[in-house]
Amino acid sequence: MKTIAIIGGGITGVTTAYALAKRGFAVTLLERHRYAAMETSFANGGQLSASNAEAWNHSSTIVKGLKWMLKNDAPLLVNPKPSWHKLSWFAEFIAAIPHYRDHTIATTRLAVAARAHLFSWAEEEGIDFDLKRQGILHIYRDRAGFEHAAGVSKLLAQGGLPRRAITPQEMRALEPTLAGQYYGGHYTESDSTGDIHKFTTGLAQAAQRMGVDLRFGQRVTKASADAHGVSITVEQDGASDTSETLRYDAVVVCAGTASREMAAMLGDRVNVYPVKGYSITVNLDDAASQAAAPNVSLVDDAAKLVASRFGVSRFRVAGTAEFNGFNRDIRADRIAPLVNWVQQCFPGVSTRSVTPWAGLRPMMPDLMPRVGRGKAPSVFYNTGHGHLGWTLSAATADIIADAVLAALGAPTASVSQRTAQALKMA
Repeated sequence: MKTIAIIGGGITGVTTAYALAKRGFAVTLLERHRYAAMETSFANGGQLSASNAEAWNHSSTIVKGLKWMLKNDAPLLVNPKPSWHKLSWFAEFIAAIPHYRDHTIATTRLAVAARAHLFSWAEEEGIDFDLKRQGILHIYRDRAGFEHAAGVSKLLAQGGLPRRAITPQEMRALEPTLAGQYYGGHYTESDSTGDIHKFTTGLAQAAQRMGVDLRFGQRVTKASADAHGVSITVEQDGASDTSETLRYDAVVVCAGTASREMAAMLGDRVNVYPVKGYSITVNLDDAASQAAAPNVSLVDDAAKLVASRFGVSRFRVAGTAEFNGFNRDIRADRIAPLVNWVQQCFPGVSTRSVTPWAGLRPMMPDLMPRVGRGKAPSVFYNTGHGHLGWTLSAATADIIADAVLAALGAPTASVSQRTAQALKMA
């Protein structure tokens, strides 16, 4: 039986392990933490949002970034301290602006294709992850934002996703708890929300039942590839005296923001940059807060924030984008706007009990995930999903699993037509 190593135990690593196990491979997942989904897949915004597929490679993003550079609580914040990694990333980001339209459509197709996989896996394995299928509402306070969104809706439609404009009155009928004055909204009925950490840990347990070897506390220190396979050196819990070198027929790098380092070891360039996002989990400890919190998931494009309800007692608000290297600090001045947003939009929700969090999104300059083969025949990548890792993971896992099947000479399982189209365009 062919042996496959997966580096990384977040949402992409676990879905990849599951997809490969279903195809009959002997899979070993190597994760440096003691559990699955402890970094970017721990406390994100919770949205399975094909409606958020718009690429960031737009001239307006550059303008906003420059305007907000010196504002600590800005939705988009760039640390002006230069580094070669940051400069090269932004140069490629700007170079991808002409592909904004095509990449938005391709990402939408991929997100739509991912739904069927994710929902079927959750149902098949009995995974409870607070799934709420009540759509996602994008809210706009001015005409300019609303009309830009109308243009985005046309691109989403080309990718197979219907989204409709609604009036402020329709917005209030859809979500009565939402306070404030709005120009209008765009509603995607087919989008949904869920707890990424609960789903990932549940799927990891399912993968383990299928025979996947989950090896936690494994820090990869070296990796090399040749024509016959890969060699990976790991340390148990970072202790050098526990170092061992393992041999596999192939490796799939799903290491999030560490993918750039792993790729360099394997002779490839994967220019992933860590874009920090923040979230707060508002604990709805009283009946009044539970009644005042929304049930429909929201996106405030101007504030770069999303909101999702998890069950009866939790409300998650997440977002912002911070270009500050591998800094993982949870800054009070970056958390405050999230708390303030809750107080403004849902004044009946108590923010007395709030849990803050920060995570690093693994983002490619063109906003398209790196899904495919490396230079060596035994190396594959499924990484760089940025802010859409939760949304795209099930589809890209199926894509890379089929790529591994084809490369190792086994019969190739079919890929859905939409998934194949998205991969071709990407």
